[in-house]
Amino acid sequence: MKSKAQTIEEYISSLPDDRAEQIAQVRKTILENLPDGYEETMNWGMITYQVPTSVYPDTYNKQPLLYAALASQKNHMAVYLSGIYTFEDRYTAFEAAYRATGKRLDMGKSCVRFRKIENLPLDLIGKTIASLPMTDFVEHVKKVQSPRKSRAK
Repeated sequence: MKSKAQTIEEYISSLPDDRAEQIAQVRKTILENLPDGYEETMNWGMITYQVPTSVYPDTYNKQPLLYAALASQKNHMAVYLSGIYTFEDRYTAFEAAYRATGKRLDMGKSCVRFRKIENLPLDLIGKTIASLPMTDFVEHVKKVQSPRKSRAK
């Protein structure tokens, strides 16, 4: 369910009350833990936390580099943790830490799906968001993309 909302406030107010409350709570956790430099905005129909193009303009799609996102989908809500997706060790550690909470992990490549806030370990989401300063994330992306650029020439 891609939203056409232009602002975060418009996005949240367009949700059913129970979802709006839960999305707002997850958003609060993200904002309390978001490292300096990332910007919060609406992009791709979701609330996104991204590296501004003024900091890293060299993305494959010319869009800001996505660090994390938050969305209400048709059958669930989701936190997208794109920042850890390309770090195998961080990804594995996140999965293990999530399972250790005793909560059921429903995860795609970078999206953690949940139906109720009680099923989402907010402290782990906060720690995960806080764990990757923007400069480290950008440097990692540059390293990962470097071999791709070499092959494209």
